[in-house]
Amino acid sequence: METFYGLFNYWIVIVLMMMGFYMVIAQHNLIKKIIGLNVFQVSVFVFYISMSKIKGGTAPILTDGIEIYSNPLPHVLILTAIVVGVATTALGLALTVRIKDAFDTIEDDEIAILEKEDQERERGTIS
Repeated sequence: METFYGLFNYWIVIVLMMMGFYMVIAQHNLIKKIIGLNVFQVSVFVFYISMSKIKGGTAPILTDGIEIYSNPLPHVLILTAIVVGVATTALGLALTVRIKDAFDTIEDDEIAILEKEDQERERGTIS
């Protein structure tokens, strides 16, 4: 049981990753797909931060008596990834609003049907 609790962060990562992946694949609503991508992204953040933690490590301040320290670089990279994630989420939501205005729906199967009908209509008028 000790091993399970020692790897608890990694179990959380696996559960979040599979939840996010399932949401992206199984849902037809574009908003739900974006939320699934965000859940998947958070699982990667947790995984990366969990890997960078060193047991007994302290802040990287060079003074006497400190022999083990944690590298701050992974945490800085995750902060950058969070900013990029927020920007891509905002872009995805903005595109979803434009799709809603154009097709009056945000369900991807309905959008595919409407797009196919538009293409058939264009072929009929051109020929």
